[in-house]
Amino acid sequence: MSSNVKILVGDEGAEFGKVFAESLKNAGYAVSSCLSDGSVIMNEIQKEQPDIVVCDALMPNADAMEIIRRTELSSGKKPFFIVICPYRNAYIEKQVMSCKNAYIIIKPFDSEMLISVVRHITPSSVADFEDDSDYSHMEMVVTDIIHTIGIPAHIKGYHYLREAIMLAIMDEDMLESVTKLLYPTVAKRFDTSPSRVERAIRHAIETAWDRGDVDVLTKMFGYTVNCGKGKPTNSEFIALITDNLRLRFKISAKNGIKQSQPKIALA
Repeated sequence: MSSNVKILVGDEGAEFGKVFAESLKNAGYAVSSCLSDGSVIMNEIQKEQPDIVVCDALMPNADAMEIIRRTELSSGKKPFFIVICPYRNAYIEKQVMSCKNAYIIIKPFDSEMLISVVRHITPSSVADFEDDSDYSHMEMVVTDIIHTIGIPAHIKGYHYLREAIMLAIMDEDMLESVTKLLYPTVAKRFDTSPSRVERAIRHAIETAWDRGDVDVLTKMFGYTVNCGKGKPTNSEFIALITDNLRLRFKISAKNGIKQSQPKIALA
């Protein structure tokens, strides 16, 4: 199955390209590589028609965002882009995360993380949380999103919100009954009450809206902030992030995921 997935690695250097290309080949993917140059990568995309392109955020002749824009306007195959950034840059991260067909990885990272990301975005390899490493990777992605939004790690709502999002990703029924199912499940995990979970998550969202960058939400999730309506509800906020992640990783909430922990039976 993996051998049918074509990956273009935009770097032939020993530091990155050769090491990661070899790791992807060993994982069963069809891999080709080229220079880390925007024009070269664009030509290779048109010629090879890859499913996934791994490239640097900043390159000569055209950066990653310019290549993504060009492929969107072209009539050819539109690959998924894994964009590598050598350092944290809020502007670049916002741009990449605003694209539905792109994911950003900040250096340093290892080949296992890259392979894990590739597995999550390939239709032939739908995510399955039977492997704890898959669950840990998704949890890491959720954590990174919460950080980017501007919710500080020291408040209780940060941990409750992360758990709520993970539960909603694994079981879409959670979002159908937030008060009766999602909050009680999170509460049992943290040995607290559902009302405290609800209040803490609401406080976390308020903190993001009051102190964080609302533009991050707009660009990352396409969420239009309605001044008359104000902040989103807890369920709207959780659903917003959950739906974005399901789309980004091509996860089927009902058929593609098995929980790494058994469901908690509620009275």
